Amino acid sequence: MSSGCLICCATVRKSDIGLKFAPTQVKFLETLLFNRSNLRNLPYISMMNERPFTYVIELLHSAGLRPTRQRMALARLLFDEGNRHVTAEELHRDAKKARIPVSLSTVYNTLHQFTEAGLLHEVVVEPGRAYFDTNLASHHHFFFEDSGDIEDIPDNQVTISQLPDIPEGTELNRVDVVVRVGAQAQK
Repeated sequence: MSSGCLICCATVRKSDIGLKFAPTQVKFLETLLFNRSNLRNLPYISMMNERPFTYVIELLHSAGLRPTRQRMALARLLFDEGNRHVTAEELHRDAKKARIPVSLSTVYNTLHQFTEAGLLHEVVVEPGRAYFDTNLASHHHFFFEDSGDIEDIPDNQVTISQLPDIPEGTELNRVDVVVRVGAQAQK
C-alpha cells in the first residue's frame, strides 16, 4: 500500500517506513500516512486493518462484489461468528456497537447484495419480516412466534413427500420449510 506523504508529497510504501526510521517513529508515521479516517472511528479502523480481513476480501471478490469498507465491515460482523440469523435492524445495531459508520439503508442494500451473490439466504417468516442466514447448507427453520427467534432444523429431520408440479419455464431452486412454534398453552 502506498500513499502520498502530506509533508513532502512523495509516494511512500509501508515497507519503506521501517528502513528509514526508528521503530518508535514507525507507528506515528503509519498513523499519519495510512490512516484515512478520523479518530472517532478508531475501533472500525483497527478492525479494517487486521489481517483476518483478507478472507473477507477474497469472499467478496469470489462473489463478484467490490470489497468496500462498509461491505467488509458488515461481512466480518456476519461471518466471523459462524452461522447466524440476523435481521437488517439487528445487523445495524451490531454495526453501531462496533462503531461502524453505516446507515440502515446501506445495511439493507448490502444484505440484499450478499443474498443475490449467494453469500446469504433470506428467510421470510412473515410479511415485512425477514432474516438473513449465513448457513448456506440445506436446512429448514423453527420460528418462535413469541420471541421472534429463529433456529435451524437439520435437513434430514424434514421429509417432503411430494411437491406440486413446477410451472412451465421454471426450475426448482430450493424448498424452505419454516415451522412456526409458540409457547405451550397453560393447562
